[in-house]
Amino acid sequence: MSFIIQVLTTLIVFGSVIFIHEFGHFAVAKLSGIKVNEFSMGMGPRLFGFKKGETDYSLRALPIGGFVAMEGEDEESDAEGAFNRAPVQNRIAVVVAGAVMNLVLGFVVLVFLTSQQTAITSRTISMFHEGAVTQQSGLQVDDEIIAVNGRRCYIANDIIYEFARTQNGEADLTVRRNGEVVKLDNVQFETYTDENDIKQLVIDFYVYPREKTFSSVIDEASKWTMSLARMVFLSLVDLITGNVAINQMSGPVGIVTVISEAATMGLENVLMILALITINLGIFNLVPFPALDGGRLLFLLIELVRGKPINQKYEIVVNTAGMAILLTFMAFVTFSDITRLI
Repeated sequence: MSFIIQVLTTLIVFGSVIFIHEFGHFAVAKLSGIKVNEFSMGMGPRLFGFKKGETDYSLRALPIGGFVAMEGEDEESDAEGAFNRAPVQNRIAVVVAGAVMNLVLGFVVLVFLTSQQTAITSRTISMFHEGAVTQQSGLQVDDEIIAVNGRRCYIANDIIYEFARTQNGEADLTVRRNGEVVKLDNVQFETYTDENDIKQLVIDFYVYPREKTFSSVIDEASKWTMSLARMVFLSLVDLITGNVAINQMSGPVGIVTVISEAATMGLENVLMILALITINLGIFNLVPFPALDGGRLLFLLIELVRGKPINQKYEIVVNTAGMAILLTFMAFVTFSDITRLI
C-alpha cells in the first residue's frame, strides 16, 4: 500500500506540474487564435486520446513531459491560425505562458501551506540558545535580519538558504536595530558537517512569530514564491561558478526519490515538493538556452527588436543542438542519481 501511495503521489505531482505548464501554452494559443494540432500529456508512444474540434488530446506512455503542437510552430505554414503567422507579441505570450502558470501554481500551493501554519515566521530575533556564538559576535535580541552576505532577505527561508550557502563558519549580516541599519561583519557560527560532507552553520537563535491574517498570508506566499524562484537562479549561478558540484544536481530519478520520501511524511511535505518543482520548472524554462522556452523567447525578442524574424532553418538547427546538449546533460544527472541510490 505504501508503494502504491508513493507511485500515485509521484504521478500526481509530475502530472500537475506538466499539465499546468502545457495548459498555459494551450490556453494562450487558443485565446490568440493559433491553431493547436495536439495537446499531449506524456511523451513517446500514444496510449489513447480523442479529438475535439481542431485539436487532438492524447495521453502518451512516458510520464516525463508533455507538449502542445501548434500549426507552424517548427516549420513554415501558410495555414490560417499558424503560429509563425501570429503577431510576435502573441507568440511571446504563448511561449512564456507555460512558465507563468508554473509560478502561479507554486504561489497557490504556498498560499495554502502558509494558511495552515499557526503563525508566520519573522526575521526578528526573539532569544538565543545558551552560550550562542552569534550573540557573542554582536547579534542582539530584536535585531531584524535584512541581508546575509550582502544579499537581501525578504522571508525567513531566505536567511536559512543563505546560511546553507555559507561554508566557512561566518557570515556578514545586515540588521535593522532600533530603526537603524547596522552591518555586522564576520558573525561567527558553530558548524557541523552534513551527510554530503558539506559544512553547515548552526542557527543558535529563535525569531518572533508574525500574526496570521489574510494579507500577511498573501504577502508571505508571494515573497516565498519569489524566494524559491531566486533560489533556482542562484543554484544555477552556483553550478556555473563551481560553488556547487554538478554531481549534486538531481534529475528525474532523484526527484522521484524525494517525492516518494515526502509521500511517507504527509501532505504538507508533498505540497512543498510540488511548489519547489513547479517553480523550478517555471524559472528553468525561461533560461535563454536553445530548446527551452527561454531560447525561443530570445529569438522572438530579437525579432521584435529588428522587426523581422530570424531565418527559421537557423532556429531549428540551434534548437536541435540545444536539445542534444540537454539530453546529454540529463543522462549524466540521471546516472549520478542512480549512482547515489546504489
